[in-house]
Amino acid sequence: MNALCDYCHNASWHIRLFLTNKTDTMHKKHQVVIIGGGNAGISVAAQLLRKNNTIDIAIIEPSDKHYYQPAWTMVGGGFYDIRDTIKPESAVMPEGVNWIKASVVSFQPEQNAITLNSGTQINYEFLVVAPGIQLNWKEIKGLEENLGKNGVCSNYSFSTAPYTFECLKNAKKGRAIFTSPHTPVKCGGAPQKIMYIAADYFKKNALSKNIQVEFWSGGTKLFGVKKFEDALKKVIAKFHIKENYYNKLVEIDGANKRAKFVGFGEQNMDLETWVDYEMIHVTPPQSAPDFVKNSPLANAAGWVDVDKHSLQHVKYANIFSLGDASSLPTGKTGAAIRKQAPVLVQNLLSLMQGATTKASYNGYSSCPLITGYGKLILAEFDYDNIPQETFPFNQAKERWSMFILKRYILPYLYWTKILKGKM
Repeated sequence: MNALCDYCHNASWHIRLFLTNKTDTMHKKHQVVIIGGGNAGISVAAQLLRKNNTIDIAIIEPSDKHYYQPAWTMVGGGFYDIRDTIKPESAVMPEGVNWIKASVVSFQPEQNAITLNSGTQINYEFLVVAPGIQLNWKEIKGLEENLGKNGVCSNYSFSTAPYTFECLKNAKKGRAIFTSPHTPVKCGGAPQKIMYIAADYFKKNALSKNIQVEFWSGGTKLFGVKKFEDALKKVIAKFHIKENYYNKLVEIDGANKRAKFVGFGEQNMDLETWVDYEMIHVTPPQSAPDFVKNSPLANAAGWVDVDKHSLQHVKYANIFSLGDASSLPTGKTGAAIRKQAPVLVQNLLSLMQGATTKASYNGYSSCPLITGYGKLILAEFDYDNIPQETFPFNQAKERWSMFILKRYILPYLYWTKILKGKM
């Protein structure tokens, strides 16, 4: 495409967006309203429109940027450019969708309405709730003020993921601590992936004898699927990583480079432990967004309360949810969303046509566990933690081919296929 064509294409795109947004201010009711312009929301909208391009769809999304977050672990490991993980939200918004650039503050499901931060009320015939997960940095004392300095890093933030690699390069001796909270997190394997990458980095740079890698987890075990946990235990042993479970990170003392953990469970209930560190990678506690937690749509734990197979709300039949904010008892991963979206779309279309919902989600999730540079274990499983392997070989074995899948193929598929509603 030449420069003139580029200009014309971009101009027409911006004109369309302007007209769309102008229309949004005039029409306050839509056939389908989707909350969230991340992986889940965009995928559902794109798939709906591929099935029926006459559906009136509005997406409520306040951000003007869209991130490919699965790559941030690789950014932290020093082998992915952070700039390749971001695109304008306008570039992924499906053509024909009404983009409402705002935030939701409350739900009125009895009136089929939601209220925006502007005070505007939006009505819907059908609602899809997919706002993603909330990172609760403030729950850990001292974390926000130390994040990005004093050896405190996190791949869960676009702005701080590059600092993780700086911490790896600067570490010479002492403890390298990697935490996982007591809450569900997006990509439950991410807290471990960077730990294995770091351990491999230290080994390749002859630092293993000087740096002790430690895993401090609020969970009860390394991984929920035995086949893959057994494989990861071998990785843990290979790198001589120390494991600590039933522990919550509660405070960071950046000036003195120490972290405070509080134990729970029978063995170490309320036991307080201060640990010195050279670097600490923090995975923050996470939850559904506040406007979801405090809404009539939430279950007791704060997640959108949906049937785990149909993805339909247990009380409000015209409301669906998928992705990280939903109550679905499976891994909060992009791979799970890829299997959830077609089920939701089929059931939503059936409901729109007055038919019953028949499509069923089996809880499939996947976690590409990077276990070092050029090595990956591809964990795939369902609700019952039974392996659901795609390839005709043992996926619990570390493989270079699966690393290539993670590094090159999955990002390509995300931008060109998944967000386009093609898979």
